[in-house]
Amino acid sequence: MKKILLTLTFVLFLTLSSSGQDYNTGVGLRLGFYNGLAVKHFLGDRSAVEGILVTRWRGFELTGLYEMHNQAFDIERLRWYFGGGGHIGFWNGDNTPWGERATNYTLAGIDGVLGIEYSFREVPINVGLDWKPEVNFTGYSVFWPEGGALSIRYIF
Repeated sequence: MKKILLTLTFVLFLTLSSSGQDYNTGVGLRLGFYNGLAVKHFLGDRSAVEGILVTRWRGFELTGLYEMHNQAFDIERLRWYFGGGGHIGFWNGDNTPWGERATNYTLAGIDGVLGIEYSFREVPINVGLDWKPEVNFTGYSVFWPEGGALSIRYIF
């Protein structure tokens, strides 16, 4: 499954073109309460889409975000961003600290994001720190504020 997802991601980015800011596309790790993969692609100078695949409790969640980027503190290559989107997740109640045992959960909801990132000039690496709260509307309806993470991406 992981090989298929990585292959599809690679093929997708070979076919996309854009006029992004410091980079066009970044692929890397997302490390926080939920660990996984993060892929960001710029649609223009300020707008980007980000896809996040995270795992936790022997389940997974897929998130799509639309983000607006702006220069931060008059520092070249330092950007702050905000945006929103949605997610869908699949969890087994046997492995979660909430919910009922022997129950499978399909969660869906909306997400917000607020973050800051820096793209290094010397190496093709981008580092970001963000807060991504989410609200589930189906499966297990709750507000989850602990979606913050550090992202480290290889940039193209």
